[in-house]
Amino acid sequence: PAGQPPPTILLISDVLVSTPDMSPPRLTRLVGQLNTLKPDLVVIAGDLISGKRFATRHHTPDEIAAPLAGFKAPLGTVAVLGNHDFWHNAPAQATALRKRGITVLANSAVRRGPLIVGGIADEVTGHDDVPATYAAMDALGAGPRVLLTHSPDVVPKLPKPVAAVLTGHTHCGQLVFPMIGALTYSSKYGDRFACGRIDAGGQAVFVGAGLGTSILPLRYGAPPDVWLVTLGPKE
Repeated sequence: PAGQPPPTILLISDVLVSTPDMSPPRLTRLVGQLNTLKPDLVVIAGDLISGKRFATRHHTPDEIAAPLAGFKAPLGTVAVLGNHDFWHNAPAQATALRKRGITVLANSAVRRGPLIVGGIADEVTGHDDVPATYAAMDALGAGPRVLLTHSPDVVPKLPKPVAAVLTGHTHCGQLVFPMIGALTYSSKYGDRFACGRIDAGGQAVFVGAGLGTSILPLRYGAPPDVWLVTLGPKE
């Protein structure tokens, strides 16, 4: 609306909660730090459950959801689930998030203030339904549209652009070595959607590095990050 500042969206992804590297107390501290950014809306792009073999402790869906309930954003918190969640216990994780006031989208959409937020379910595990998500956004009427999904590999399937696509999954490589580069981006498109702010044929895509780690509790050359995205006029 005229006279109001453009909304800001905090994108976090790939929390992958497990001890020792991303324990619930550590995630609680990170949420407190991120609240100082004062986003209007928080979006979580999946992979909350770790399941990594080298963890010293795994955590229940409620233990994972509890720190995330600490976000303080006037338009709330919206999440989708990722491949790790589907591999381990997606229904229980979705229930735990919803019990704590976090909206979980799966090929559906919700209005948050001026924004229409569509959430495409995980493409990696074959749960995505792009037409259903666009139909759900259409049903909510006019307004700036953003899409939240775990993997950026869904981008080539989109029938028309939205204001922003917010994703994670790649970890920006997680282990990126000099001369060699990343061992993998876990994407069928290689490094096309590797990391950061990407213009995909006119579609703005934001790929977060994530906060946690997969397989090994290590990062090198790909530090964890979040994105604070401001939606405003194209100019």
